[in-house]
Amino acid sequence: MQSRHYHPQATNEMSSKMLYGAQVKTANIRDTSIQPYRTKEESFEFILPEGVRTVDITVNLAYDVVNPDMRYNLHNITRRVSLDR
Repeated sequence: MQSRHYHPQATNEMSSKMLYGAQVKTANIRDTSIQPYRTKEESFEFILPEGVRTVDITVNLAYDVVNPDMRYNLHNITRRVSLDR
């Protein structure tokens, strides 16, 4: 299973660790958040076992409020993908 997290990532100039909180002066170093009304394309690569030609792929878009226990599922889609043409 592969997962990706999309959010602004902040740090200070003294370390590469991500920091949060009003007590720490931070700056955004990159923003991977999903913007409203904008298309975002992603590519995922994975190795299939020998002889497998068809797989079911499930994509789940969820919003984590504070931690994974407070997750809101926004969209879930499953597609069958075949390597045969």
